[in-house]
Amino acid sequence: MSRWEPNTRERLMRAAVEAFLDRGYESVTVAEITERAGLTKRTFFRHYADKREVLFAGQEILTRLFADSIAAAPPEATPIEAIGAALDATGEVFGPERREWARKVKVVVAGHSDLRERELLKRAKLTAAMAGALRERGVGEPAASLAAEIGGLAFSTGFARWVEPSNERGFGELSRAALAELVAATASLA
Repeated sequence: MSRWEPNTRERLMRAAVEAFLDRGYESVTVAEITERAGLTKRTFFRHYADKREVLFAGQEILTRLFADSIAAAPPEATPIEAIGAALDATGEVFGPERREWARKVKVVVAGHSDLRERELLKRAKLTAAMAGALRERGVGEPAASLAAEIGGLAFSTGFARWVEPSNERGFGELSRAALAELVAATASLA
């Protein structure tokens, strides 16, 4: 077993997703993932609580990126402009080199209700982080929560468009376009 090779987390993620696509998520065990990665079960559990978490790694980083980007937006930025700044920052994380990986993860998640539920929980945490960051900027309620919900929906919409096989546009561009569409849609509700 390779113990000290670099990129242990990435090796585990790739081995897991390959196994999930080959044999089905429910059929794959942690032992099979670690065998594919050339690592031990102990190493796996140092990085992930369970096999489901392999698919959702990096949530803490993404949540912090959203909150920090909103906090760093210019003081005169509206809540939606601050959300836009956060979406721009995530566009740097979701570069073209990650698109194929994201497509594979999406296929695995789409096939299982418990994984879709986990994905919704991830979005709820991102939305809560955005709302909290907006409140820290002095945005009152319900504006902070509404802007955060719109931001969460723009993120999800942008992501869904980004992983479409025919898409060649960047994540930041797609999520910003989704944000503009949603803002326009909310204006038409009155």
